[in-house]
Amino acid sequence: MSRADDRRRRVHDAARILPLLGVVLFALPVLWAASGPPASSARSGLYIFAVWALLIVAARALAYALSRAERGPRGPGPSP
Repeated sequence: MSRADDRRRRVHDAARILPLLGVVLFALPVLWAASGPPASSARSGLYIFAVWALLIVAARALAYALSRAERGPRGPGPSP
């Protein structure tokens, strides 16, 4: 296996894990409420918004990495 194949596989794995990570992160405020005194709704709302924004940024970065990995390395020579 080459380094490019390893990189492509890691990026694909990260893309598969991102939705699961999002579900876990979005479920945390529910777990906070069940474990003790309720947190303020403003704090929970800000947390949800921050997680949402970070997931968008992560998805954009993974999309860029996936498109770059699928194109393959650019070597010397004419472009197709």
